[in-house]
Amino acid sequence: MSVKILADSACDLPLSFYKEHGVTLFPLQVQLNDGEYEDLVTIEPKDVYRAIREGHMPKTSQVSPLLFEETFNKMAENNEDGIYIAFSSELSGTYQTAVMILEQVKEKYPDFQLTIVDSKAASLGYGLIVKTAAAAAQSGASKEDLQKVIEFRCRNLESLFTVNDLEYLAKGGRVSKASAFLGGLLNIKPLLTVEDGKLVPIEKLRGKKKLLRRIIELMKENGTLFEMQTVGISHADDEDTALEMKKLILDELNAKEVYITSIGSAIGAHTGPGSIAIFYFKQI
Repeated sequence: MSVKILADSACDLPLSFYKEHGVTLFPLQVQLNDGEYEDLVTIEPKDVYRAIREGHMPKTSQVSPLLFEETFNKMAENNEDGIYIAFSSELSGTYQTAVMILEQVKEKYPDFQLTIVDSKAASLGYGLIVKTAAAAAQSGASKEDLQKVIEFRCRNLESLFTVNDLEYLAKGGRVSKASAFLGGLLNIKPLLTVEDGKLVPIEKLRGKKKLLRRIIELMKENGTLFEMQTVGISHADDEDTALEMKKLILDELNAKEVYITSIGSAIGAHTGPGSIAIFYFKQI
């Protein structure tokens, strides 16, 4: 690739993807049971979900500033050009840290051409953007064209997700504790989206079947050309529901492809087990 693509583990793509497509990985950090781990590299999502079910609450932190510095310096020394597509700045400090480190590196290497893009996205929605960028880079696209493709995808990404237990989002400060209590008490399932990088509740539904049907309805209302795009589904240790959702999407929307991955350790630590997220594009 003439232009290198970089991404962090919050895009919830498998480790094999980075190796196969030459994408540089920046893992977020996960703290669990007095240990500190690198998301996707030294800890698996199932380890996090098992710990949560056993009553342990993992904590997370952004990508190591030292790793940014080492990677950027090496790229600058090798005169490499790149685009780092970052986890939403509204959900992590990773983007801001990367920008700060880049400014420091450019004091030493003023001609270094790395560009950092705030995806305003999370999980596999962010991952679909990275996949598109990696494919375009491998085909030899110019940096200018790559930036246009990435920005277009970021603008047109739609995200829908739900959690099995609102308590996990409440502990992370993502929803109020009162909402979490009522949701669990009444078997109410929240439906949320991401707007300008932030988590935004859309509505609450009672029961899983109603929730899945509502997701399909919203996709029909807001999506387009499903037969020409890949729809993403990420799940937190709930492959059965992901496969059920996949069948609905293929049957009712005639999607070209449905790509399923696990919600990674860093994001899963905040959503908890049983979460499901669906990602697609309004325009392609």
